[in-house]
Amino acid sequence: MNNKEIKGYVSFILHAHLPFVHHPESENYLEERWLFEAISETYIPLLLNFKKLEEEKVDFKITMSMTPPLLSMLASPLLQKRYVKYLKSHIELCQKELKRTASDKKLNELSKYYFDKYSNDLHIFKDVYNCNLIEAFKYFQDIGVLEIITCGATHGYFPILYVNEKTIKAQIAVGVQTYEKYFGRKPRGIWLPECGYVPEADKYLKEFGIEYIITESHGILYADPTPIYGTFAPIVSPNGVVAFGRDIETSRQVWSSINGYPGDFNYREFYRDIGYEADYDYIKPYIAANGARVDTGIKYYRITSKSEFKDYYNPRWAMDSAEKQAGHFFDCRQAQISELSDVMDTPPIVVCPYDAELYGHWWYEGPYWLYVLFKKIYYDDCNFKLITPGEYIDKYPDMQISTPCRSSWGANGYSEVWLNPTNDYIHRHLHKAGDRMVELAHTFPNAKGLKKKALNQCARELLLAQSSDWLFIITNGTMVDYAKKRIKDHIGRFTKLYYELKNDTIDEMFLKEIYKKDKIFEDIDYMIYY
Repeated sequence: MNNKEIKGYVSFILHAHLPFVHHPESENYLEERWLFEAISETYIPLLLNFKKLEEEKVDFKITMSMTPPLLSMLASPLLQKRYVKYLKSHIELCQKELKRTASDKKLNELSKYYFDKYSNDLHIFKDVYNCNLIEAFKYFQDIGVLEIITCGATHGYFPILYVNEKTIKAQIAVGVQTYEKYFGRKPRGIWLPECGYVPEADKYLKEFGIEYIITESHGILYADPTPIYGTFAPIVSPNGVVAFGRDIETSRQVWSSINGYPGDFNYREFYRDIGYEADYDYIKPYIAANGARVDTGIKYYRITSKSEFKDYYNPRWAMDSAEKQAGHFFDCRQAQISELSDVMDTPPIVVCPYDAELYGHWWYEGPYWLYVLFKKIYYDDCNFKLITPGEYIDKYPDMQISTPCRSSWGANGYSEVWLNPTNDYIHRHLHKAGDRMVELAHTFPNAKGLKKKALNQCARELLLAQSSDWLFIITNGTMVDYAKKRIKDHIGRFTKLYYELKNDTIDEMFLKEIYKKDKIFEDIDYMIYY
């Protein structure tokens, strides 16, 4: 739409991921709310803003990873039903809030705002998308504005798993297979779990058709040899895998807890929620089954200041702040692209990777900010365009050969989040199970019937145990008991099956029971570990 000369590109990449939480045996697992909150606060708002842009004929480009555990949960009829129940409970609470806040005009307007929001979520989810958000995202991929990429099967952390390379191979193979199942095509790119790069993974990425990866900034800056253009142009490894590095400046502008946009005083305060503040007997039906207070998503305050005093949230003021900040981001990228293009002989690309849940869940106004920014890029005179990594490769296939540095986007850039004194004892169990899985594949290469089912279930249990989320949760001290239980359960189930297979004493009832609980990767073939 703009007439100015295009000197460079900006690429937004949102990483949509949650660990696989699926408990048919009980509705009382608080952790299921992670998915429900993400649907209401991130996935539906993003879809609605994509739809608005499409209807307004705004050409935009964005990339999202949708991880196999997330896809498996979004496709689960059980979790779809429970999300509908979650919404109905929220709507009921909002109706009570309308009565409770009737004497306070500002508060009552916010109660109405939340009643409308959750009612609309229910309508969108059931009536518009027929409970199928995967198809909703696939639509935008099919019309060419969204590039969806894959991830490791269960977000297993490659820089530690590579002790047994077959475990990395399996993570990649199942990630690609799951993507093909839901999107009917092969993924071009992969979000390396935790942006964790090791050169040993390259050959498996190539084997399964992956063209590009996303790395942390220093994964590129410390590559060998040093890249001429830093993070502003992709590099290609000797094995032929293209790597895009995170831009430091855009990351700071959005992520920083001190200077980042989400800290604006007009934005919704994440940490004030009626789940913690309302009268206990009143709120009890809407919090955890064990009576623990939890977030309800109904938050009446804005950030206001760094003091404890908080003013009521004003959605219009928040939108004003988002519009101003979209303008600021736009101006900064114009200046950045202008400066870079003068010293580069290929158009620069500014890569902006973020957790998808930053947009909406943590930063409530984030999806609207993206919508305003994308419109501005389309309509205003602008020296850059939005692009996906795949499109950039197609346009500019010549790039420097360089091996990215071992790295991650965790604290301090390497592996300490996933390997430290709080969780180091877990890795020997993960490594032992990985070795045993490879042993099983070689011991029973042509299994059939019950034995094959048991071997496939072993593969599922190993992958679920390897999720980097459990290690991250233990390090951060949140929901630690649940994370430890999940690792213990999956390793325990794997080990029991391992000995039953070795002794030819498979407990068929046990196998059926754990398959029902850990119902993921239905098409898995244990021979990926051969």
